[in-house]
Amino acid sequence: MKNVREVALELLLRVEKSGSYSHLLINQVIDQGKVHEKDAALLTEIVYGTIERKMTLDFYVQPFITKQKNLQDWVRVLLRMSIFQLVYLDQIPSYAVINEAVEIAKKRGHKGISSVVNGVLRSFQRQGPPSLDTIPNQIERLAIKTSHPTWLVSYWVQTYGYERTEEMCIKNNVKKPMYIRVNQLKTTREMVMERLKSHGIEATACTFVPDALKIVHGNVLKTNLLKDGYITVQDYSSMFASYCLDVAEGMTVLDTCSAPGGKVTYVGEMMHQIGDIYAYDLHKNKTKLIRNNAIRLGIENITVAAKDARTLREEHENETFDRILVDAPCTGLGVLRSKADIKYHKQEKDMEALQKVQIAILKEIAPLLKQNGKLIYSTCTVNTIENEAVVQAFLAEHTDFKVDKSFITMCKEMFADAAHITEKGIQLFPQTLNADGFFITRLVKK
Repeated sequence: MKNVREVALELLLRVEKSGSYSHLLINQVIDQGKVHEKDAALLTEIVYGTIERKMTLDFYVQPFITKQKNLQDWVRVLLRMSIFQLVYLDQIPSYAVINEAVEIAKKRGHKGISSVVNGVLRSFQRQGPPSLDTIPNQIERLAIKTSHPTWLVSYWVQTYGYERTEEMCIKNNVKKPMYIRVNQLKTTREMVMERLKSHGIEATACTFVPDALKIVHGNVLKTNLLKDGYITVQDYSSMFASYCLDVAEGMTVLDTCSAPGGKVTYVGEMMHQIGDIYAYDLHKNKTKLIRNNAIRLGIENITVAAKDARTLREEHENETFDRILVDAPCTGLGVLRSKADIKYHKQEKDMEALQKVQIAILKEIAPLLKQNGKLIYSTCTVNTIENEAVVQAFLAEHTDFKVDKSFITMCKEMFADAAHITEKGIQLFPQTLNADGFFITRLVKK
């Protein structure tokens, strides 16, 4: 079995070179028993933390490697992850971090490289990280301080202002709390809180979603509550999107882009299994996740199939649905707290490409909604291109739709200045609910 830091280095190199997703690689390594169970948390912390702080760490290491012009990729990544541990992980002694890095360098390289690694890390230990205040440009300084691409920070500042962008960038580097949704078909929030308490787990009730709990302390996954269908692990903002669909018993509901099924199963719970729900996803392998979730929760009125949301009029007649949920494919810039890799791989052109897909989905499913029916359009990203601009483009061509004013009024009362609310919808930031960044709007068919 390999040393945990050797495994961390290998995973970081795979992320760097092939664009693999770090959370999938970590889960794979842990499931295959390639690291000791006691080291799983450290592995996760090193890999996620190094990716999350990549730009900051490169800024810190640069003054110490000015003489080494042609360092191999693995040496740069080794230095990056070692400096992450020296700066951000107080519980690990510095000598242990440096010694481990030198040993890895000896194994992978030669004596000269291990000497370079030793020299750089000991110099860093003595002198400390260089000051970020030496960066004159405010946008670039914030980008490097919080490890967000400069183009993205610049875009957010222009769109939402500097203060809000700074809060968002800082929050994106803070671990997100776990939220759970209580299955009202089987139990109540109060009963689940009592069960959790008996396991030494502390949870608090969330304000805006009546079935939501935030885990303050303890590990829910060590109980049977998830397996037995009493709860679902789901982000608070994501729950709010389903809650805003405003469903009732007896309705016919469509979820166009459903996997893994968190939102649609919440719809099923709120409808108490009375009515018909159709859940589609483009990827056939992901539809199994929806079915498994529905079975676990005891929801039997969801019809699941693999379908492209842009072809659903082939499946259903016009004015079939009372409610439609479009949780559209997006750039995912609202979920950077869970998937830090995303921020290094996205460009503004990705927003523009996805906007076309998002508008195409809305156009396709618009005729399927009944008169006076309601449609939720949501994304887990933070930008106006995929959000307000999509709504604007759709409404310009579909004059029989309008934004539900009661939804906007409700959001203003709930969130006030904590969110970005316009006549097109609400942008929840990571700092709004201490959850994912989400855009949500509710449209009504006149």
